[in-house]
Amino acid sequence: MREIKFRAWDGEKIHPDVIRTLSYCLIAEDITVEQYTGIKDKNGVEIYEGDIVRCSRGCPHKVVWEEERGGMFGGGMPGWYLSGLDEGYAWTNSEEVIGNIHENPKLLGE
Repeated sequence: MREIKFRAWDGEKIHPDVIRTLSYCLIAEDITVEQYTGIKDKNGVEIYEGDIVRCSRGCPHKVVWEEERGGMFGGGMPGWYLSGLDEGYAWTNSEEVIGNIHENPKLLGE
């Protein structure tokens, strides 16, 4: 069974593993909550929604949840994808977290 964990972005910094229950999220209006995918990168770093991951081809992609696709992403987790990749991309275990969309948005060229 995969571990269910969350981290929070408060507009200034990331707070890892501080959200223990979803009820906390309901009272914290200015917090963005991101879920752990259950997958680690090549260095053992936990990958969360909103992370920027360098794919095996060397380009950066945001980790996103795409419920409508309901397909498979690295490690067999339904719904987690690297944005902007072709449908045929397969997780190779050489991917690496290089930042997140809050603190490092320029990594995506946005």
